[in-house]
Amino acid sequence: MKKIMSFLMLTIVLGLLIAGCSKDQSSTIEPELSANEMADKMLEKVEQPSLMELEPDQIKDLYNLNPEKLEEYSIRIPMMNVKTNEIAILKVKDAKDVPDVESAIKQRAENVQKQFETYLPDQYENAKNYKLVTKGNYILLVISEDADELLKVYDSFFEQK
Repeated sequence: MKKIMSFLMLTIVLGLLIAGCSKDQSSTIEPELSANEMADKMLEKVEQPSLMELEPDQIKDLYNLNPEKLEEYSIRIPMMNVKTNEIAILKVKDAKDVPDVESAIKQRAENVQKQFETYLPDQYENAKNYKLVTKGNYILLVISEDADELLKVYDSFFEQK
């Protein structure tokens, strides 16, 4: 009887230790800034060509994405069609929609590549090297020569302080 009780207690203690020490992989630190504020900070720290904010109806056209799936977003595209630089920060309302939104963003990146494939070779190369990052319900698309620097700034929004 003592062996059974000891075994039971040991099992309970080990179970509690494992549960207490395990890390929840799905938890992502929520940034304190809105998507628009994050985009502004990124552009403050890493200079980019003039970009303009997309309107909701343009999101449907350019991203083939329903803005209703998004809790918030900031999408900045070039003012003139001679650059591929683009920054999109999207916060998806429901985690189950993240794969669909990622797919729409990948399609957008491919469309930008096709647009510049025979137009401006340097911008085509820029578009081919786009970055797509997902952190929880946040998705980032960056098309830029300075994508790595922009990613560093973006990552800083999700660091524990």
